[in-house]
Amino acid sequence: MLADPVEKLKLLLEQGEFELLEEKTEGRISYRLIYLMNDAVESFLVLKNCRMTGEYLADYEGKIETELREYKEENVKSETGFVNHSEKNKYILVVHQGDSVCTLMFTGLEEEVHLYNYGTIGHFWVKRYEYLRQLEYTFAIIRDKREYLGERYCNRREQKLAALADFPPLNYTCYPAISKEYLVERENAWKPAGQALSVMEELLKETGDKQLLRLVRLYAMFPVKILARYIAMQLHRTKHRKVVQLLQQQVRQAAKYYPERKFSGKEEKKFREQRKRAQDCAREWEEKGYRVDIFREEPFTVSRDSVEGKYYVMIWKKGFRNQKVKIEEIL
Repeated sequence: MLADPVEKLKLLLEQGEFELLEEKTEGRISYRLIYLMNDAVESFLVLKNCRMTGEYLADYEGKIETELREYKEENVKSETGFVNHSEKNKYILVVHQGDSVCTLMFTGLEEEVHLYNYGTIGHFWVKRYEYLRQLEYTFAIIRDKREYLGERYCNRREQKLAALADFPPLNYTCYPAISKEYLVERENAWKPAGQALSVMEELLKETGDKQLLRLVRLYAMFPVKILARYIAMQLHRTKHRKVVQLLQQQVRQAAKYYPERKFSGKEEKKFREQRKRAQDCAREWEEKGYRVDIFREEPFTVSRDSVEGKYYVMIWKKGFRNQKVKIEEIL
């Protein structure tokens, strides 16, 4: 958990991450580096008093090499002629993109953070038990928000939910939300870490699910893969549906205090039309006696990715043994 923006920049460079944004306003150019981008947050490191020499290739897709230099400059003379020993930090960041080199000279860094409501954001990249994969994805982005930005950007409920990203029966080891080739494995992946067990026990006590609570306590004593998988299997049983419903409720409660992303023009109009169609679709299923949830998928507001805005309707099927859902994409 890093507090100093300079340390955050060093972390980016160590990870080989570098995406520079240039913005021209009133004849001036400002520079920002993307720090953390997910459905919960868009965060940037703003380079203060920055000047650039050379050319930055925004569309470059090869390997980027960087070198950060930091030094202090003494202002030798003041206006009155006396020696002034005050020091000022200065930084030089050299960026190599193949044969192209650019240099960024700046005096410091500031954080720019935008938090968003992620409670009804949904991505359905992997089939089967989508509602559990959705929880896995959400816990992961909350944990990233806490680890990369710090606890001051997370409310108390989020700090608890972030711990569940390290609870194997609910995380990527059992219900990955993305394809395996994009997964980043952690050491001791099948062993719960941090407060994962205590948070899960607290939630199970709230639901009154004594059977699952006993299993989790047994898992605390014997954190082995076979037991983690067995608990994961229990989570999609119909008899344990209250646990999943509580987790979804906790996510929405944690996220509801943040604003939703705002878009403009044709994009916002398209969103409104899709939302109306999603609501109509949900109403039809509810009239048939089904429980329904509406999710949305949206692009970032600043640095656009390949995600296009759309809505989904999740229809809960009344399974006798397993709780399943059907996903309808609203075009």
